Amino acid sequence: MDELSFTSVGIDIGTSTTKLIVSRLRLGRVSGAFHLPRYEIVERELHYASPIYSTPLLSQDEIDMDEVARILRREYDHIGLSLSEVKSGAVIITGETATKTNARRVVHYLAERSGDFVVAAAGADLEGLLAGKGSGAEQRSRDFPGVVANVDIGGGTANVAYFRAGRAIGTVTFHVGGRLIRLDEQGHVHSVSPHMLKWLQERQIPLAAGRKTTPDQFRAIASAMCSEMLAYLAKEPVDPSFRHLIAGLPPAGPLPGIDELMISGGISTLMANREVPESMDAISRYGDIGPLLACSLRQQADKWPFRIVTSDQTVRATVIGAGMQSVEISGSTVHIDPSVLPLRNLPVLHLEYTGMPIEDWSRAADEAMLEASRYALPEAEAPCAIALSGEVIHSYAAMQMVAQTLLDTFTAHFSSAKMMVVVCEHDMAKALGQALSIRCGKRLGIVCIDQIRVERGDYIDIGEPLPGFLVPVVIKTLAFS
Repeated sequence: MDELSFTSVGIDIGTSTTKLIVSRLRLGRVSGAFHLPRYEIVERELHYASPIYSTPLLSQDEIDMDEVARILRREYDHIGLSLSEVKSGAVIITGETATKTNARRVVHYLAERSGDFVVAAAGADLEGLLAGKGSGAEQRSRDFPGVVANVDIGGGTANVAYFRAGRAIGTVTFHVGGRLIRLDEQGHVHSVSPHMLKWLQERQIPLAAGRKTTPDQFRAIASAMCSEMLAYLAKEPVDPSFRHLIAGLPPAGPLPGIDELMISGGISTLMANREVPESMDAISRYGDIGPLLACSLRQQADKWPFRIVTSDQTVRATVIGAGMQSVEISGSTVHIDPSVLPLRNLPVLHLEYTGMPIEDWSRAADEAMLEASRYALPEAEAPCAIALSGEVIHSYAAMQMVAQTLLDTFTAHFSSAKMMVVVCEHDMAKALGQALSIRCGKRLGIVCIDQIRVERGDYIDIGEPLPGFLVPVVIKTLAFS
């Protein structure tokens, strides 16, 4: 089997911290000698992990892009890494930092200066999935007879992803994190996040910027945050005020019961310290309530119906190890407008058609689009690529029904999109593309290619057509240690 290896970089700019890792990936060829080359990752080696930096900000609403670039340039120089050596990777902005006014501009600026990168300003759902993969929860669920959830708790958010048998089955995010309350060693509160403030006010807890607070009150706040979050995850009653700490829209459907809860992120790292922070100096060691959150989680670990464990990968769980790339060619029976190609770095939405009744298919498509809307590219002309797998569609009526449902659900969730991209596993792109085009007229450009298999979590590039309307497709699979 042919093998090759390359260097890849992962950069994570989070609410509190910024870090970089360099990985060496060894790929093995899994396609036959007479097929186009396709590779899988057979070995991942962590080559370098940077120190953990405080994320530089110009203001409460803006990232210091120049300082972030200087940090990364120093790291590249320190390890003697040149841009020409970096063949793939990813840079993401996570947590509260993803809401900064210049977040998307920063990731693209860094990607252009870091190598051939997948880029994403990660919303809470994508961040939770990435953390669950990086922490080992996804892999753990392959061997564990139940549901494994990972909660990644950092400075601004606690991102939860649920896994069963190696598949992500749900996400939820909370405004629970160390930096939501900032304080000094005298107990003066410097700032309180707006979500936290609403929760405190409804619970009639008098905490606001400029006030001095006692260690006991900080402890009570941290304990209540943790117990309410864990009760929600355990499907037990929570105080009505907890709705202020649920980020974004509540989950669309009931979340599964948890058998094992893995904790990653900066708070997980602090949980390793068995010391109970009693004095204000110990509480405010990092200028926030992180040590108290970690202590509360550790003290409450035995109260819940699920087993709580800490991740092997704690603070670096969302640093993406790398992006593996493979090239495939879509067949000649495709439906494309060559003028809109190439397209780069489209996140993949996976949708399976199994010949189900129209009501079930419509519901499955709607749920998939809703999930994709949480991590797609909202400002892009093509926000995502819909990967359609499952049964081969033989009948004309079924093809028309699938096309109509795809179009209805896509436009409902991506109303500002200019282009719809569909990647079919089976040889049916021309028929499906024509059915979509007839229905949408000039509202949307349609790119429909086939004989390509991609998975949820992949990113793809679709190149300019080759002679005979063959279309090169680069599949980028994020890899985790």
